[in-house]
Amino acid sequence: MSSLPSWAEEKLGHRPRDFKLFERALSHSSAGKDSYERLEFLGDRVLGLVIARWLFERFPDEPEGKMSRRYNALVARETCAEVGRELGVQSLVRLGKQAREDGATQSDNVLGDVVEALLGALLLDGGLDSAEALIRKMWAPYLDSQKKAPQHPKSLLQEIAAARGLKSPAYELVGQFGAHHSPTFRVRIAIAGIGEAEAQGSSKQEAETAAAASLLEKIS
Repeated sequence: MSSLPSWAEEKLGHRPRDFKLFERALSHSSAGKDSYERLEFLGDRVLGLVIARWLFERFPDEPEGKMSRRYNALVARETCAEVGRELGVQSLVRLGKQAREDGATQSDNVLGDVVEALLGALLLDGGLDSAEALIRKMWAPYLDSQKKAPQHPKSLLQEIAAARGLKSPAYELVGQFGAHHSPTFRVRIAIAGIGEAEAQGSSKQEAETAAAASLLEKIS
């Protein structure tokens, strides 16, 4: 990882003082005990705080419900993973042999976790200002593209079912497969009187959201 300091300075806007902190942020548990998990825990909270305050400032007249929908989209695993790809973390993340062969460098779970771990490392090494600067830079396009607060597919389907006097959507886990560190879940959603759909995701929640979106496409 001889290029890590220059990469961090260029991509993260911060020259590491504690080199090992950023090595840890890029280390998956399959590569050894010194993994990014604790830093991810910290970085997740940093991201949430910064995004929440940013939304509070940016949309002074919006009610809590709309800000929550914006927030959920911005801190979602998929968004964090996309930021990771833009930062180029795939080439730097440390993985065990099996995890690498299983394609963990392309996993939304792994890439999203690494991004949150890097935010935790930035907080510890450079303070909250350093972490916030990166978040405001990398998440700005995602926030700017939200012309209105996004409606979560599951919430929208719930509203559609209620408006038609139908039972709430029923979600069923129909399969789980893949490597332990990078599982894939397949979920079926059904609404009597409307239809059903199936979709996959790297978590049960992600699969449910994708299935709801798929059913919305069918009935729109």
